Amino acid sequence: MRRQRSAKIVATIGPASNSPERIEELFRAGVDVFRLNFSHGKQEDHRIVCDSIRALERSIGRPIGVMADLQGPKLRVGTFAEKKVKLVAGESFRLDLGSAPGDAKRASLPHPEVFAALEPGTDLLLDDGNIRLKVEECGEDFAETRIITGGDLSDRKGVNVPNAVLPLSPLTAKDRSDLAFALDMGVDWIAMSFVQRPEDVAEGRKLIAGRASVLVKLEKPAAITRLSEIVELSDAVMVARGDLGVEMPPEDVPPVQREIVHICRSTGKPVVVATQMLESMVRNPVPTRAEASDVATAVYEGADAVMLSAETAAGAYPIEAVTMMDRIIRRVQVDPIYFPGLHTAALAASDHSASDAISAAASQIAHTIGAAAILSYTTSGATALRMARERPDVPILALTSNLRTARRLAMAWGLHCVHTHDVRNFNEMVVHATRAARREGFGEKGQRVVVTAGVPFGTPGATNVLRIAWIET
Repeated sequence: MRRQRSAKIVATIGPASNSPERIEELFRAGVDVFRLNFSHGKQEDHRIVCDSIRALERSIGRPIGVMADLQGPKLRVGTFAEKKVKLVAGESFRLDLGSAPGDAKRASLPHPEVFAALEPGTDLLLDDGNIRLKVEECGEDFAETRIITGGDLSDRKGVNVPNAVLPLSPLTAKDRSDLAFALDMGVDWIAMSFVQRPEDVAEGRKLIAGRASVLVKLEKPAAITRLSEIVELSDAVMVARGDLGVEMPPEDVPPVQREIVHICRSTGKPVVVATQMLESMVRNPVPTRAEASDVATAVYEGADAVMLSAETAAGAYPIEAVTMMDRIIRRVQVDPIYFPGLHTAALAASDHSASDAISAAASQIAHTIGAAAILSYTTSGATALRMARERPDVPILALTSNLRTARRLAMAWGLHCVHTHDVRNFNEMVVHATRAARREGFGEKGQRVVVTAGVPFGTPGATNVLRIAWIET
């Protein structure tokens, strides 16, 4: 089951893809990590899906990543007496904490935290940004606004407050329940929504307590202003372009995506580019040319993974969407400018350590001698992630005795993960690694490979050995 590409595919499970048969089809088409979206479905539904993924993993002998995506706070207006009203640009509109059904002049906004963050001049976006209001006067329980962009507004549409940090935890009572459930279920990644500041990540890490890795979804402009701090506290990052595109001008999203990918690559943190990548394939068997270009752009930038949402969760062509994404990634990777392009922008070493030096040298040596592969023996995943950070132009085989590590690394660029038994010394590790390389189709007898590891074994983050070896058996 070796993938002929380095960038990974994350796919969301939903009604169109939640049967064991469809999950296997998706994996064989190219999915590396399955996303369970806790904004939809019951907890028990997610357990059934997770059990199916683990059963598939056992049957094919390949580690598969599972991500639990928490919903986060959802800010919504209340209901309307007529179910829907028309807001006209230039007119006034009031939002308040009252519970009475709304009309064309006012509506309920049952979120005191929003009013606490408002001031005159603040913009409010309703219904995914289709309606824009500007605050003219506000207090702790109301806001008088002017309608800048009008339109139809119906019950319980979403509210966004760009350019403001709301006094809200990213974890609601529902999220905390879902988090405990997901951790007991044994997921590999927890995706946190509505992160605005580093303290939000710290709150999540404390609750997760090392039982899963933390992926932060960057969907709030406030988070971008403290990007370096948030990335530092995260295990991985998602560029959640849909929500970012609501709260910031569309033309700002591409450079922000590029900035996020760059800083994640610099720090060796996996980065996922998500939202509307092949959106038209929800209904059509082929994507638009612009969508194909969008996926390719993320791959050219060096993203670790690209993600499908509604395309696989609710679309009419989930298998075709994964197959298409796989084809696009593989086509980019054979472009002669792909690997040179990944190395054009110099990436400063994250901590100027011996481990970074070993990984950089391994990439260079593998290229120079034409090695069949780089073999990284890892316990915590740090050695393999350092190697992936270099974006070498030869395959990386990551070997680990820790199944949780193997599953987590399924999302990282270029890593073909093998769950294997522990070894007692370095020579045994080299023999075991070279045999695995041949068994997994990464090389033939007589070919050279580059081996990296940390000695003594079991010391997290200690990448301190590099060796050139030959595949002998």
